[in-house]
Amino acid sequence: MIVRPRLNWFRMLFVWHGSVVGNILPPLGFILLISLAATLGRQRYEALHLHLNPVPFSLIGVALAIFVSFRNTASYERFWEARKQWGQLLNHSRDLVRLASVLPGLAYGDPALQRFVANLIAFTHALKHQLRRTDPADEMRRLLGQPASDALLARHYRPAHLLRVLNADLMAWHREGRLSDMFAVSVQRHLDGLSEILGSCERISSTPIPYAYHVLLHRTVYFYCALLPFGLVDSIGWATPVISVFIAYTFMALDAIASQLEDPFGNEPNDLALAALATNIERTVLETVDAPDLPPLPEVGHGYHLN
Repeated sequence: MIVRPRLNWFRMLFVWHGSVVGNILPPLGFILLISLAATLGRQRYEALHLHLNPVPFSLIGVALAIFVSFRNTASYERFWEARKQWGQLLNHSRDLVRLASVLPGLAYGDPALQRFVANLIAFTHALKHQLRRTDPADEMRRLLGQPASDALLARHYRPAHLLRVLNADLMAWHREGRLSDMFAVSVQRHLDGLSEILGSCERISSTPIPYAYHVLLHRTVYFYCALLPFGLVDSIGWATPVISVFIAYTFMALDAIASQLEDPFGNEPNDLALAALATNIERTVLETVDAPDLPPLPEVGHGYHLN
């Protein structure tokens, strides 16, 4: 995720990081070459010039803009839904620890509460690694220790296993009399919330926008931008390269942004900063139980990229 200070209108024109310009420079260069060829061909080889009416391009451009906006809306809805789920993850984690920390006989020095907190934090990091398809071994060993982490890493659905462990701990406290019936209902509600978050994130991650729709829109944008100079050259002449590249930039950039937002859990500059979100949840949980050592705050990396 790109996190940078708000810029004035002039500096915003020259922003590079997070603007997807780098992703579309090669096709923009290709459109520029086609535009120059169309313009030069009209000047030097009038007999070979394709006389295309710009009216169909205007109609197609309007329809294409509507379709591109639909795709961007669908991609942004996936991005925002993912962000809301991680916001709920923070809320449920904080409330779970708050309820557990006031149970009779439990303070952070108690091994039972320490284990519960560690498993809850491990759930957040395990979910992050599952969504990004990265190796969670180092963080699981840091949080759970060698024996517990080895048992967890041997499983495929690690967040689901951690939920079962958390539920078993809470049921044990209920049997011991530490957790009243009223508290048990409240705690179970938050555990169910974590399970719903896990399912929602898995749904977003495993069900992309239909590939055929993506290919159709991608092809249409690129063919339209490649043919556009031939429809403009009769009316605007030498301004064709500038106008064609500008229109191509608009359509291609929207297509590239939609492709990034479609998978909000990735590592692209405009994806969610899952590592920073997981660290903030860990800090919040530990601070709730007055733990002495907190992990450092997430830092913005090169190009204002927060991972």
